Amino acid sequence: MRVLRLQKHFIIHYLMFFALIFIFIIGRSTFLLNFTLEQQLTLGLLLLAVYLWVAAPIPTGSTSILLLACMLLLNLVDSVEEAMVGFLSPALYFILMLSLISHSLVKVGVDRVIARFLLKISKGGPKIVIASLPIFILFLPIILPSAIARFKMLLPLVAKLNHYYGYPEKSLFEKYCLYVIGMLNQNATMIIFTGGGFPILASQLLRDYNVANIGWLDWILQIGPPLWIGSLIVVLFVWQFLKRTLPDDEWFNDQKQLPLVHDQEREKTMPFLFWIVISSFLVMIVTWIVTDQRYIPLLLPPMILVVLYSMPKINLINNRVIRDYDWENFLLLGSSFSLGMLMAENGTASVLAKELISVVSPDVSIVVKIIAIAVFILLLRFLFVVPSSAMIVIFPIVMSYSELIGIPLEKLAFLVIMIIGGVMVLPIHSPTAFLAYETGILNKREQYTIGIFSSLVIMITAIFAAIYYW
Repeated sequence: MRVLRLQKHFIIHYLMFFALIFIFIIGRSTFLLNFTLEQQLTLGLLLLAVYLWVAAPIPTGSTSILLLACMLLLNLVDSVEEAMVGFLSPALYFILMLSLISHSLVKVGVDRVIARFLLKISKGGPKIVIASLPIFILFLPIILPSAIARFKMLLPLVAKLNHYYGYPEKSLFEKYCLYVIGMLNQNATMIIFTGGGFPILASQLLRDYNVANIGWLDWILQIGPPLWIGSLIVVLFVWQFLKRTLPDDEWFNDQKQLPLVHDQEREKTMPFLFWIVISSFLVMIVTWIVTDQRYIPLLLPPMILVVLYSMPKINLINNRVIRDYDWENFLLLGSSFSLGMLMAENGTASVLAKELISVVSPDVSIVVKIIAIAVFILLLRFLFVVPSSAMIVIFPIVMSYSELIGIPLEKLAFLVIMIIGGVMVLPIHSPTAFLAYETGILNKREQYTIGIFSSLVIMITAIFAAIYYW
């Protein structure tokens, strides 16, 4: 039986692969006529990359190496150095540094402090948790820059609180909290550009394409207000939606006596190492806020912090921690960067943008053009599992629209960031949404309903922000 499943799996992959080749061959004589041979080959490589990223017939690291090799085999670059140019991006190493720092924060007990804070809030009753948890999660990226770390920290706490209030498994309370720490948590990552790998990558692309060189506070002022508004709308919808789908839940039983079955941890004095780590981390944030990136590079403070946490007396980052880093994702992002830069440099992104914008009449208003571009971004986003890969490939294409329709680069850039970061229709569209769905607490109907509504609201909010705010 297992052999038959494997054979079926390979047959499907072979059919998909040959279908892509067929589409590319037909396309060369039809809709790809306006592309040069080099640009056609680049688009063919993009199709191959999307297939490999989505279907994952081979490991992620091998996929990344294959894409780099194809650039050389197809003569799309003149040297190995040009193929590897994506690995020179500071964003890759910024993500690495913040991942190591986030590991150090968890290791000294920042997660326990946060958990203790939530447990104190929980004494006020479940309504206090329901109201405060979304607000808390929207600001948590400032002190814990890893969406997955935030999810793993809060998941057992949600189960404890559900038991503490005496609710059954998969209760309204537990489903709502899981949405917050899973899907809303992923959106919250965009609040600051140091809140996770995706916003770090996005901020680097803004600089690489000469869109803007904004600081830490400037990013919050641009992304924060529209994202908070959109998130509030989604949170209210999710709560009402779950209440309607669970009309017999224990939440509605006002006479229920809630037993205090949760064992409170004893208050512990945090060790001296905790204060060294948390104070140095806050110094890094203040440095980002008050200094000019032209004189003090954004990457410098976290680099210094990683070295500090590696000192013998601290020893929070050692060789084992570095070896355990997600190097597959590092290779994926590096190869994606190279592909995105290749599309921009050889004109593929620009020609593709002209072909796609041709379906929109040049006589329509800027508002209609922004809406059309937003829908286009949303549709392209569905091709990618990893939001970072989607960002690297879609960003240069959309930036080419600016010259064609006269919309400022910054408006389009933040439109791309908001929509790509906000899409999570399918569980695979975001790491934390996938982890939340894997728990089985949210069923398919709930996942897809919330995911579709959330994605559409974030997209509409981004459209309004592009027209009236950015």
